[in-house]
Amino acid sequence: MGGLGASLAGPAFANAPELSIRPAPKLLDFSIRLIPSADALIKDANLGGKIGFVVAEAKTGHILEAHSPVLPLPPASVAKAITAVYGISALGLAHSFETQVIATGPIEAGVVQGDLVLVGGGDPTLDTNALAALVKALKQKNVMTIKGDFIVDGQELPYQRMIDPGQPDHLGYNPAVSGLNLNYNRVHFEWKRAGQDFDVSMEARSDRFRPAVKMARMQIIDRTVPVYTYENAKGIDNWTVARGALGKGGSRWLPVRRPDLYAGEVFQVLARSEGIRLPGPTARPASPGGTVLASHRSRPLRDVAQGMLKYSTNLTAEMIGLTATAARGPVPDSLAASGAAMAQWMNSDLGARRAYFHDHSGLSDQSRVSANDMVKALTSVGPNGYLQGLMKDVTPLDKMGRPVKDAAYSIKAKTGTLNFVSSLAGYLTAPDGRPLTFAIFTADMERRAAIPRADRERPKGAKGWSRRSRVLQHQLLSRWALEYGT
Repeated sequence: MGGLGASLAGPAFANAPELSIRPAPKLLDFSIRLIPSADALIKDANLGGKIGFVVAEAKTGHILEAHSPVLPLPPASVAKAITAVYGISALGLAHSFETQVIATGPIEAGVVQGDLVLVGGGDPTLDTNALAALVKALKQKNVMTIKGDFIVDGQELPYQRMIDPGQPDHLGYNPAVSGLNLNYNRVHFEWKRAGQDFDVSMEARSDRFRPAVKMARMQIIDRTVPVYTYENAKGIDNWTVARGALGKGGSRWLPVRRPDLYAGEVFQVLARSEGIRLPGPTARPASPGGTVLASHRSRPLRDVAQGMLKYSTNLTAEMIGLTATAARGPVPDSLAASGAAMAQWMNSDLGARRAYFHDHSGLSDQSRVSANDMVKALTSVGPNGYLQGLMKDVTPLDKMGRPVKDAAYSIKAKTGTLNFVSSLAGYLTAPDGRPLTFAIFTADMERRAAIPRADRERPKGAKGWSRRSRVLQHQLLSRWALEYGT
């Protein structure tokens, strides 16, 4: 700056300079002039439907660019970012979910003189390994059998047969919800060729155990479609699968509709392997009192929420949201009631105005959030707050949808995808270090509504539409990084 000031001194400054005193444009200046407008990017995406976005300064909330900013659209799994903040603000980062084994009577000569109760505490991460550890703890207490009933109690939180009734029955990411959960309320279905037929197994599989279960049953039927059918038979999940869809072999996770009985059966099987004889599980609330014989605690909520945001686990979101609502007041009677409570909190505490949630995972397309409300919420939490640290790193994509190596900007965000719905929201750190907050929502609800329920796993056209939406999202982020952060 001193050299520049010296060059402007003396008589030459009074006359028209022979050369312009304005610095020659840098390559970056040239690049900025070539940045496509947001309208041009939207036109090239050719999505149809509705698009809303907002990008703002993360520290001040000042809006830099917007398109249909107050248009309410389904947030899909971006809702989980709000669920994380909702849960942590009510429960604390160190909160953990506890599952207990309670005896209603004393232990005499290895016999519990009363009932044995497996009590769920809303742990979304409880798995077969954890149940095995609870059984080991019982054995160490010299429990051999019980005089009363084996009760499973999942009524600390409301039961719901599936998160979103509008989804096909067989989707593993749409399980039942209960206060007692196991393996994300999924059962592992595997089929292997055995001559002209197949060997089929239904297991509560973990990395250490593979207990077979009877409460979920599979029958192979000679047909081509539908691939799966489901029927509830007094607490038994009866499935059929089309032989023509099985190929040479494979596996997938199927949802469980009675997670309390599922957890009870697996506990009974594991107990038998340790020499502990239990009757079949009975689902009912536990009587007050009793002695805690064993307990299992989840990892802290901070870790559970981070896993939810990374892997987008729907059950985890519902458990966090329901538990947070219960901690704030009366236990909600449904996911919809709890989602409405979270929306009210977002509107009152995070600066939103018209947010509405039908659940906590974003699986329902009835939830609505505007880009403006989402950005207000993210700005309220702050670019240096815990939410950004919990969000996953999102790799930038080029206009062909390919990963960009060594991009000059970084993204911490939550993605969301439903059929003909795609969203992305979070924090963008521009090349000059400037923190930006953004939300991008895209949805073609007419095309989504036209999909028959049975075809909603992989409907025609949805994959290509989602790919174009992702490209648009990343082209907008690239535009903003250069336009507002250089």
